[in-house]
Amino acid sequence: MHAIRIEEHGGPEVMRWSELPDPTPGTGEALVRLGAAGVNYMDTGARAQGGPGWAAPVVLGAEGMGYVTALGAGVHDLAVGDRVAWFYHPGSYAELLTIPADSLVKVPDGVSDETAAAVLMQGLTANHLSTEAYPVGPGDTAVVHAAAGGVGLLLTQMVKARGGNVIGLVSRPEKAGVAREAGADHVLVHSGGGFEEQVRELTGGRGADVVYDGGGADTFASSQSALRPHGVHAYYGPFMGVPTLRPTDLPNSILLTYPVVHHHVATREALVRRAGEVFDMVLEGRLIPRITGRYPLAEAARAHADIESRRTTGKLLLLP
Repeated sequence: MHAIRIEEHGGPEVMRWSELPDPTPGTGEALVRLGAAGVNYMDTGARAQGGPGWAAPVVLGAEGMGYVTALGAGVHDLAVGDRVAWFYHPGSYAELLTIPADSLVKVPDGVSDETAAAVLMQGLTANHLSTEAYPVGPGDTAVVHAAAGGVGLLLTQMVKARGGNVIGLVSRPEKAGVAREAGADHVLVHSGGGFEEQVRELTGGRGADVVYDGGGADTFASSQSALRPHGVHAYYGPFMGVPTLRPTDLPNSILLTYPVVHHHVATREALVRRAGEVFDMVLEGRLIPRITGRYPLAEAARAHADIESRRTTGKLLLLP
């Protein structure tokens, strides 16, 4: 089989289409033939700088869907031929993968292969942000960073489904229409900070109830200044830079949280339940991923270059 592997960290040029031995499923594992892999900013961070579990040499990729082709001992709730998806498994840029069966969820009939690959990681992230990091209620105002990106588009739809209002932030004017199509009530064009006064104007001087901030260190202070007293700053952009601060730097008695999706689906039961919520929204037409780029798996470096250029919107997929 072939996979996208790096021998050292760096730019997209370090990514190699490598021939590797076919894997064999062990106890509790399934062998899965890749149907599609999702591209995420997490992948570009793993490629560029590594991190826990991503030290080179390593096969990149974390999210995807595929077809079960063999089962290891002790796997009883899957069958050969099942369509399955996963939100996190290192090494997902590969034609064949062995994945713990407990990490897989079955893809419902009515959800296409590409949609399943596009929606799970970012859908679970958006589900976590809108239900546990700050449970959006009717009339709440949420600021959504990168509102035309993969998480941002899904998060906007989830906030609207829960009765909230969305102020979307996008980096380029041409992305504003994409965010509005997803349901954003207002769209501001900003590539960094400096948007807090506009948010306050749009909220009658009160400030937003929550800022969902995947923008990184450059937006950190403005996100906090845009909040109402006791508002919530949900910061989920570690690969975009991690700022330092003292607790006394926090304005207006705001609450700061760092939501990690693994904590949202820490058990098998939670994973199945939360993935079911995401898939149900897809089946009901309330959650529509916007797939804007499809690349051969062998050309994953081109997908990385495109997503890092900030020119893309929605979700990028790699197809074997």
